[in-house]
Amino acid sequence: MVVLKTLDEIKEIKKANEIIARLYEEVLPKYIKAGVSTLELNNIIEDYIRTAGAIPATIGVGGPVNPYPAGSCISVNEEVVHGIPRANKILQEGDIVGVDVVTNLNGYFGDSAITFPVGKIDEEATKLLEVTKVARDIGIEAAVAGNRLGDVGHAIQQYVEKNGFTVVRDFSGHGVGKAMHEDPCIPNFGRRGRGLKIENGMVLAIEPMVNEGSYKVSIENDGWTVVTRDGKRSAHFEHSIAIIDGKPLILSKLD
Repeated sequence: MVVLKTLDEIKEIKKANEIIARLYEEVLPKYIKAGVSTLELNNIIEDYIRTAGAIPATIGVGGPVNPYPAGSCISVNEEVVHGIPRANKILQEGDIVGVDVVTNLNGYFGDSAITFPVGKIDEEATKLLEVTKVARDIGIEAAVAGNRLGDVGHAIQQYVEKNGFTVVRDFSGHGVGKAMHEDPCIPNFGRRGRGLKIENGMVLAIEPMVNEGSYKVSIENDGWTVVTRDGKRSAHFEHSIAIIDGKPLILSKLD
């Protein structure tokens, strides 16, 4: 069931998202460089979130059998999403590294992701990052009241495929705000005019995951890390948005 949010609730969700926006804009760019481990990055992220008064919400997700162990997901190159930070995962010049963070601030959740270049990256990787970022923005533009979720997925898919890449189909965007993952599910592919109608008060995470090669993915033996089956690179960009006065307002960026 989709839970519509009040304007006061959206303000609180925005505060949770602004912590991530500052992290991505003001903190992490100083540390994303060759020689740094993904565990080091995670420790910086967790410390920053806690200093800001929030909780790194991904810790323990998944329950007692195989809980997610870290306060961020850090995915390098062919890793699509949910990469577990590790001391022996060292960034190299030319890598691309996706960082996905969820915060819990007083019971309200922020969710945003970005893919960083590590030093100088090749032309194809540069295009992959740009196309994924623009695809996210195109999806957001389609998220207006009266449109349907299929319009969002269709807009993302058409742009990505026109540029020679593919959208991951096994993972999608989602509702967010009072929990990390809420209804509805928001695929990054689809048909116009299909799916749930978009309404004022919805808070949605729009997050295309875009692959260089095939859209097919697998999950590693750790039970979390999603990788491309063909070993080609993947990028991930995400914003949390709220539908207000019929239009999308991006919550996970600084004013």
